[in-house]
Amino acid sequence: MLNIPKDKKIIIFDGICNLCDSAVQMIIKNDAKDIFRFVALQSDFGQKIIQHLGIDTKKTDSIILYQPGFAYYYKSEAALEIAKNLGGIFYLGSLFSIIPTSFSNSIYDYIAKNRYKWYGKKEACMIPTNDIKAKFLE
Repeated sequence: MLNIPKDKKIIIFDGICNLCDSAVQMIIKNDAKDIFRFVALQSDFGQKIIQHLGIDTKKTDSIILYQPGFAYYYKSEAALEIAKNLGGIFYLGSLFSIIPTSFSNSIYDYIAKNRYKWYGKKEACMIPTNDIKAKFLE
């Protein structure tokens, strides 16, 4: 796919979810090595990436981590990979990788299923400010 930086890890996130938006803001704030780029799941470009990867959107509706030319992760595996890449205290989150994926995905699915009820949602995807706009793909 064109327009995907090969040297960055792409986080495809639910752009209308308040919990997801907070997570994206936290990742941006702590991405000292400038590893990540972001694209909303609801955007045309997000959908093109998902189609390119051949991901069944029935399997996930909240977060996908795509490493161009290498791999993609979704659900709890994506969250753990992101934590590992952020380093610092977030690296401790990767310790949860010892938990079987089926169990951690069950927890992830429970939170994902209730995220709108617990944290709310927006009418539209967030519009990045000028200082972080370069981190978002269109």
